[in-house]
Amino acid sequence: MSVSPAVAGRTVLIAGATSTAGLAVAASLADAGAHVSAVGSNLARLQSVLAVAPGAALYECDLTDFGAVTSLAGAIGPIDGLIHLVGGWRGGGGLAGQTDEDWDFLHSHVVTTLRNTTRAFNADLLASSAGRLAIVSSVSVDRPTPGGANYAAAKSAAETWVRAVGHGFAKAGDTAAATIFVVRSLDGLEGELAGRVAGLWDESAASAPLARIVLAPNPAE
Repeated sequence: MSVSPAVAGRTVLIAGATSTAGLAVAASLADAGAHVSAVGSNLARLQSVLAVAPGAALYECDLTDFGAVTSLAGAIGPIDGLIHLVGGWRGGGGLAGQTDEDWDFLHSHVVTTLRNTTRAFNADLLASSAGRLAIVSSVSVDRPTPGGANYAAAKSAAETWVRAVGHGFAKAGDTAAATIFVVRSLDGLEGELAGRVAGLWDESAASAPLARIVLAPNPAE
């Protein structure tokens, strides 16, 4: 007798669903029987999600606008998972090259979108019998360089925010959990990330209410 994946039947929101990683996560969740809610800034680009997750619900939303995100939460309804994949990289040029424009972009995409989505959906994740939050961070948080100072600072802020959310989960009970996946680069690790995300519901939140997991390429590859 086969056992259904623990994520089967769960509603999982993917913020930044049209990226390569977002599509891989959408496919993995759909294959496992989850209900995928794909969110992006461009509805036309969101159509690509249907190729890998035909039953996905698509939502266009400016995740930097908290009012728009709260409206989104009302439109989607209760969710069991929030996978935040919104981001981007800006940097280079040493410390002198860390421009205000790059910082504004990173703060907006990496930090603001995370703050908005977690605040808007926090009640849902706490109310779920197995709420899950996950983000992707960078090894640069632990080993920042002058040329990547803006990026590392934004990712560090995102990790700090998720740790705060995770501590809130733990304080509220033992049903919700937060995970920070750490990579040097996501290139080639999209499949690994997707499998890990779909497996988040296999573990009890009580055993790991807050986890930081480093994903590394397979040496044999």
